Amino acid sequence: MLTPYDEFPVHQASRPFSFIPSTDYSWDDGYYFGVFNPDEGIFIATGARVNPNTDMFGGYAFINDNGIHSTTRFNRTWRGNFDVAIGPWRVEFVEPLKKIRLVLEDNGSGLSFDILWEGVSPAFLEDHHSAENRGRLTTDQSRYSQPGVATGWAEYQGRRFDITPDTWFAARDHSWGLYAERPPLAPLASLLPPRRKSGPQRAMRWWNCFVAGDYSGFFHLHETPEGVQAKMNDVFGTPLGGHVFKGWGSDALHFTSARHEMNFVEGTRMLTDATLHLEDDRGGAWTIRYDVAAPPWMGQTMGYHPGSWKDGGTFHTYHGSEELAIEWETLDWSQQPFTYTPYKVSGEQLATNFGEGTGVEDKGNDGNKTHGVEYLMRVTLHAPDGSVHTGAAQVEMFINGRYDPYGFA
Repeated sequence: MLTPYDEFPVHQASRPFSFIPSTDYSWDDGYYFGVFNPDEGIFIATGARVNPNTDMFGGYAFINDNGIHSTTRFNRTWRGNFDVAIGPWRVEFVEPLKKIRLVLEDNGSGLSFDILWEGVSPAFLEDHHSAENRGRLTTDQSRYSQPGVATGWAEYQGRRFDITPDTWFAARDHSWGLYAERPPLAPLASLLPPRRKSGPQRAMRWWNCFVAGDYSGFFHLHETPEGVQAKMNDVFGTPLGGHVFKGWGSDALHFTSARHEMNFVEGTRMLTDATLHLEDDRGGAWTIRYDVAAPPWMGQTMGYHPGSWKDGGTFHTYHGSEELAIEWETLDWSQQPFTYTPYKVSGEQLATNFGEGTGVEDKGNDGNKTHGVEYLMRVTLHAPDGSVHTGAAQVEMFINGRYDPYGFA
């Protein structure tokens, strides 16, 4: 089947774009966009992913207002309509890799918006992610991330937010390939031999896009239980990667080392603040202070995970309509840790992969206490020339299992 993208001379395979060179249900392609204001404690995000092997295209939009989290989910079948649109939601690429329009029209949930997402420096293509288990490739993915600002408006339940680039910051990523097995479209662990652990095991993940005055950039790092940055056989893999720019016209400075000091809410693994010390490939020393601006959110309601939809499925599963399935909900995450219970999903499906890349450690289905791992941060950046710049960042930080640097058992 031809798609609009087949018009362009950019093919890298002998088949049309509608044909995917993998039959794995874990193969998908999609976006995440975040828009946030630390002064108001507001975080708006939207995104979607295509799963060609289920023929589904599913997405989400949410607003987190100081911990009150309202999510709208939607999906449809993919082949037959290759527009980047699902019902009231669409994405328009005004200037690829720089300016993107995000639209959610009135839909019954009370949430709508029309936002121009604009990159303030180039996207960073992360090192290719790959992982295997018992000789089978389980991750084979490319991803790029980018910081930005936003312009436009959003409305929720009659409250309007005027979004201007002086106070609203932005982050995004785009990834494609084999990422991770997503129950219920994954074999039950009980049907397979145990997974084999190989190489260093990840305990801590830090991912962030930041904008601070004239500077902006992205970096991520992953550490073992001993606090060692190492390449790992998992969905993230990279020990350290990222860069910083002084606007579009400057040269990229790539980070070559990083160390950190983090502080946590007593009795939890939830951040209160962190300081990162980084060195670039020209020997410049950078210090970035992060302070939490609002209660963190978690991605379980977006549609990636089993039980995120009310019928127990995900945005890759069928929900009764080929044209449009849509639903919404509001949860109170203003006090954390909080109780989160997925919809209609077995404990074994959760245990298969629920915690992969999420920070959720207690994988039961009976109302376990957890907390958010996606942070809206105020940022203070100290550049190598001694100048100080302020702004904001989205930080994803979670710790799984033992992590010696901060005494987590």
